[in-house]
Amino acid sequence: MKLSPYSFRERYQSIQKMATEKFDLLIIGGGINGAGIAREACLRGMKVALVEARDYAEGTSSRSSKLIHGGVRYLENLEFHLVFEALNERSKLLEMAPHLVHPLRFLIPIFEESRVSFFKMKLGLWLYDLLALFKSPEPHEVLSKKDILSEYPWLKQEGLKGGLRYSDAYMDDDRLVFETLRSAHQTNNLTSANYVKVIELLGGPSGQVKRVKVKDQWDQREFEIKADQIVSAVGPWTDELRARFDQKGQAVLRPTKGVHLTFLRERFPLKSAVVMGVEERIVFAIPRHEMVIVGTTDTDYKNSPQEVSVALDDVQYLLEVLNSYFPKAHLTQEDIIGSYAGVRPLVKDDSATEGKTSREHSIWTESNEVTYVSGGKYTTYRLISEEVIKKILPFYSYEKQVQWLRSKSYSSLNPLVTDEFIKNKNELISNLLNQCSWLEKNEAEWLVDRYGQEALCFKEQFGDKSYYEYEVLYAVRNTSCLSLKDFYFRRTPFVLSRPDHGLSLLPIILPIWKSLFSLSEEDLTAQVDELKKEIAISVNWKNSFP
Repeated sequence: MKLSPYSFRERYQSIQKMATEKFDLLIIGGGINGAGIAREACLRGMKVALVEARDYAEGTSSRSSKLIHGGVRYLENLEFHLVFEALNERSKLLEMAPHLVHPLRFLIPIFEESRVSFFKMKLGLWLYDLLALFKSPEPHEVLSKKDILSEYPWLKQEGLKGGLRYSDAYMDDDRLVFETLRSAHQTNNLTSANYVKVIELLGGPSGQVKRVKVKDQWDQREFEIKADQIVSAVGPWTDELRARFDQKGQAVLRPTKGVHLTFLRERFPLKSAVVMGVEERIVFAIPRHEMVIVGTTDTDYKNSPQEVSVALDDVQYLLEVLNSYFPKAHLTQEDIIGSYAGVRPLVKDDSATEGKTSREHSIWTESNEVTYVSGGKYTTYRLISEEVIKKILPFYSYEKQVQWLRSKSYSSLNPLVTDEFIKNKNELISNLLNQCSWLEKNEAEWLVDRYGQEALCFKEQFGDKSYYEYEVLYAVRNTSCLSLKDFYFRRTPFVLSRPDHGLSLLPIILPIWKSLFSLSEEDLTAQVDELKKEIAISVNWKNSFP
């Protein structure tokens, strides 16, 4: 079985189609919620258009903690319904995308000064397993001080009473967006394009919005898209979009900024994730492949989401937390490989602090019949998508409601990735090495881990290429990747996981990039300069470090 390509070539065709046809649904926003809604609608048979003003997943959806989890800390806020939903969705995603969502063990060390006692935390994890209907990859376990220090010798010993370990999952957040969109495209019901910005909502005679004016930011062409219904899934840009389109109501969001740092795993060799409690906040140290991600902060954010960046205070805060838990590691700013910041589109409530603000989502339709979705957890995007479709169905004819009512979204994102991926991963790696004898074993392991059985199709699709060339060819052919910056920041982990941010790979990547896009030397140089500028901005805080 072969999946249809989803590349820049299809993007140009999509724009032509958007400009000339009418759609059942137009989705504004190409993050995880927009992608999920598109897939949900397409699987039901709706004709869908989707536009994203920047690159797919460029906003919050590629700047998360990269976890699929129920949220142990939300139990303290008594948000049992949210945790139950998230744990149920975690189980589904582990089945739907085993090459993107991977089980991971989490350690919670308990100290004498810990805000939550050993007994209360143990009770909470029993409840966590119960809300998961005991379907977690592994049940929680209690560890002694001796057990913990044997596995985590750098962990603080003073006051350590023991700890608990439980299961959740980590994921490739940006790739989950791409795979969800690609799955929707596979139905032949989705027409989508990145770098297409909505610039005006065009109201009908009764005030309902049935048309939007958009601008293709690659060739500056403006055109209109017609649709029976419109859904906004722009996350932290929700209030900004509403204000731009003359919705005079009060702001609905309480945006908060989250910052993460990355370290080489050989410098900070964790065997599993560690949960570090700081007052009412939680900071994770999460090992994944060759790096460890540390985060997140949770502070109110007032500026445009486009301007969010990592500040010196954020870095110092996370380093302080990290060194208070791992004093023997002696981690400094020199050990930080990369950093990133994102804005959470939390729905405003009466919470006194950012950390207490609910992660529940909100879906509403305004007087112009534009439906908005905001808030929520990454983990529950599929459930949110179902609810959005049910919210807008009453705006269609009875016949269409009956036709589209049944949900079909709980199915594999990539039909090439079957249960064999989990059961026989070593065999898949061996098969790939037999096919592509020039690959190193670690490269074959990496490709199988990221792409599942689809990695076995690479030689047939792309020919005899190096590991890095496979990454480029796949990104361009299957994820609508349009620039070097997008490739480095959202198609691979190079920027966050390599001391040189992957720039030493440019001699390998640039020839194939130039050929794929038929670029002039001038255009290629411009893309390299844009990439280097974006990398410099991501670690700009280093210029302020004392």
